[in-house]
Amino acid sequence: MEKVLAKKDIRSYALDDLKKLFTEMGEQAFRAKQVYEWLWKKSAWSFEEMTNLSKELREKLTQNFTINAVKLDHQQISSDRTIKNTFKLYDSNIIEGVLIPTEDRMTACVSSQVGCSLTCKFCATGYMDRKRNLNADEIYDQVVLIDKQAKENYGIPLSNIVYMGMGEPLLNYANMMKSVERITSEDGLNMAAKRITVSTAGIAKMIKKLGDDNVKFNLALSLHAANDEKRNEIMPINEQNSLSALAEALQYFYHKTKNPITFEYIVFENFNDEIKDAAELVKFCKKVPCKVNIIEYNPIAFAAFQNTGEDKLDAFANHLRKHNVNVHIRRSRGKDIDAACGQLAVKQKEGSLQS
Repeated sequence: MEKVLAKKDIRSYALDDLKKLFTEMGEQAFRAKQVYEWLWKKSAWSFEEMTNLSKELREKLTQNFTINAVKLDHQQISSDRTIKNTFKLYDSNIIEGVLIPTEDRMTACVSSQVGCSLTCKFCATGYMDRKRNLNADEIYDQVVLIDKQAKENYGIPLSNIVYMGMGEPLLNYANMMKSVERITSEDGLNMAAKRITVSTAGIAKMIKKLGDDNVKFNLALSLHAANDEKRNEIMPINEQNSLSALAEALQYFYHKTKNPITFEYIVFENFNDEIKDAAELVKFCKKVPCKVNIIEYNPIAFAAFQNTGEDKLDAFANHLRKHNVNVHIRRSRGKDIDAACGQLAVKQKEGSLQS
């Protein structure tokens, strides 16, 4: 029996490669540009949608290529209007993404990997296996679907994107960068790079690479302790990427891009919530222009951590302010549907999806 070759995803081709391919197929090169616009500017997920192509060409494309679009599998709406999405990939893997509406912005929180390999002790995704990296188009699709959701539910388009979902973006560097390029380009979604924030657990050499690539988007570092011993305990990646190595990488990044850094800091009860911890954070903040987002912790079943009390949180933040650190306290969104920071973990039972 003749072996049937799997169709290649047409979105894996750059425009120049697509033009060459169309010429080889006996089609005019400008048709490739039309298809490219349908794929990236108009977010078409079937060749039948491409109405300015002939029926014959659409059939030819259907026979030879596929579009491995991400599908919305399930959604939950929180009492605070946050929407958590379970997305199904072409290979049946599952990821999650979140729409976070606030008074002044609509933010999409997107995933970059199926699972995660970093085993941060406070994060639900860290207790999952990393199955694979997401392709650039799978990251892009999350943005498209969440933007559609924002418009349908709240009548407002997306204003911001954060790469803070499942996975470590800098361990999927090429696809993360390609997705940003598609999201920001004029022949893509044409969103401003300054509206995008990529969050990392801290991989020094890749932070330097961001600097070398002179990225325009914002960088956030999940810090959570400005003390190597404590950070090693909750974030094993710190053992190979110490605070001194990260400080050097961040200084390099800032020198190259002039983009200030955001430090994300969860204040855990009886772990990193004392004034001495705040003093260590103040000292680290002096190493590079930055601001600090203090994030409310969302307990998970796998870990014993708890959010600190209001009094300690306020004292911690006030100590930072007293030493001229720009600090914001971020209240959690979507806690009641496990959509808040650190809670994303797909729960599956006998093939059914339970978020």
